[in-house]
Amino acid sequence: MKTYNTYLFDADGTLFDTADLVVHCFQYVATRHFDKDLSREVILSGYGLPLKGQLLHHLGEDIDIDSILEDFISYQLKILDENVSLFPGVSETLSALKAQGKKLAIVTSRKRYTTTRMLELTGISQYFNAVVNPEDTTIHKPEAEPALLALKRMGAESNESLFIGDSQFDILCGQRAGMETAFVNWSHLDVNDFPTQPTWRIDIMQDLLNGAID
Repeated sequence: MKTYNTYLFDADGTLFDTADLVVHCFQYVATRHFDKDLSREVILSGYGLPLKGQLLHHLGEDIDIDSILEDFISYQLKILDENVSLFPGVSETLSALKAQGKKLAIVTSRKRYTTTRMLELTGISQYFNAVVNPEDTTIHKPEAEPALLALKRMGAESNESLFIGDSQFDILCGQRAGMETAFVNWSHLDVNDFPTQPTWRIDIMQDLLNGAID
């Protein structure tokens, strides 16, 4: 795998293993407010989209979205600390990239407050030069704006940068920003179903340092 000057990472499903957190929260609001069962597979299929869009998709366009969002976030904060961990090799790889002088950013559809909390819990906040949350842009993944904002904040060029993610929304965002992309094979999603394919596929985070599967 070639090296890059700048690395942009998605958060959920790429750096942070939050599958159980996301599933628990969606199932909580679906059951409490609608007496509706949502399967794990259905919930995880929406990985990568902003929370509001996922709620509307799973629960219907006519819901009281503000009330549901408030309850979702309140419940998430109650269970967050026990349901967030790093995927293997994340901290070590970020540390190695930083030691090489690389610029690192997070580009996520997760709100700023919980992203900050997760960075604090896992002890990796010091590695990042920039963090872009949905509050920072009016247009979100899979469009290019979040990635372009991260590059702008770091003074980086798209042709020297790699976007790493676990969903089609990450791959499309990176590609539309003019970047090469890497899909993480520990994703809950099947990359072969994506409308466009990444530049690279990696099996472990250390592949960013040691090479990857094309």
